Amino acid sequence: MFFANTDWYLYNFRRALALAVRDSGHEVILVSPPGPYEDRLEALGLRWIAAPMERRSLNPLRELAFIIWLRKLIRAEGIDLVHGFTIKSAVYGAVAARFSGNRSRISAVAGLGYVFTSRDWRARFLRPFVSSMMRFAMNGKKARLILQNPDDVALFGTAGIVDSSRIRLIRGSGVNCSQFSQCAVRTSLEEPLRILLAARLLWDKGIAEYVEASKILKTQGRSVHFLLAGDPDPGNPDAVPEPAITAWEEEGLVEWLGHVDDMPALFASVHALALPTAYGEGVPRSLIEAAACGLTLVATDAPGCREVITNEVNGFLVPLRNAEALAVAIARIADNPELAVRMGQAAKAKALLEFDERIVIDQTLAVYDELS
Repeated sequence: MFFANTDWYLYNFRRALALAVRDSGHEVILVSPPGPYEDRLEALGLRWIAAPMERRSLNPLRELAFIIWLRKLIRAEGIDLVHGFTIKSAVYGAVAARFSGNRSRISAVAGLGYVFTSRDWRARFLRPFVSSMMRFAMNGKKARLILQNPDDVALFGTAGIVDSSRIRLIRGSGVNCSQFSQCAVRTSLEEPLRILLAARLLWDKGIAEYVEASKILKTQGRSVHFLLAGDPDPGNPDAVPEPAITAWEEEGLVEWLGHVDDMPALFASVHALALPTAYGEGVPRSLIEAAACGLTLVATDAPGCREVITNEVNGFLVPLRNAEALAVAIARIADNPELAVRMGQAAKAKALLEFDERIVIDQTLAVYDELS
């Protein structure tokens, strides 16, 4: 069973893994709250089940009732292994699996995320409870925790949340790099520079710093076109409100594209990608996809981003929550087109060598074999 908090996540991040598991001879069941991607999953021949889960719920009785529902589902379907994605789903799935006769369970945590990194009071309130549940859920020989970067591995190990012997490092959720590597290799940067931030529209993704960098460069009289792709996430307390985005558009600071399905085409239309995130990232998928397209990368010097970017080699790493440093890095891309092109080519080579989805799938199947 694959369990996530949205069908969007299952379709965009894990469908290749689900198909690989199915094609290797296993029955795969996908579980998530209802959403617009369930038909796409079923069109691939994958079985999907709607989960009565509320992402923002803090009601302990409702949450307990949902874990009981998961336990009943696992038993009724005869699930051998539960693979949960994102912290809430990973924890709940593992807890339900343990209460279902100690089934094999894998918790895949793609970065520490909102609960462990946000300064919001709700996140601080939830942190000790989530940590305690993880300790319980990940206890035992049939449990594994998959993390995406060495910083998170060190943190979970030293904090004693999970025994280090049960932690596995798999860098990223996998990207079909061939789908993105068809972008034409750039030999120059046309004016004006077009830079993109593609992410869920959460404050901790660096949206405010990105807009402020645009304002700084605009004040300097520079011609840089800032694009913003993604939708607000109303299920997340950190979501950027839509009126703020439309106000930035009216000021001429960003062009908001909303949700974009054809990311390879979008990447082919820009010169660089920015991700000034302060979010607890795993290995950001957008960085890998943009790298596979040969774009110049700018991101914060933070866990996950450091896995993709080597500063001054295939992109720029800037301090967290620092719009001025972000503006300087973007200006360097505009002022040094030869350097920018060289960095993009280096980013592409690294993405193809280290982050293709086949690598992630093989490593994940190896973890399954450990528990079989």
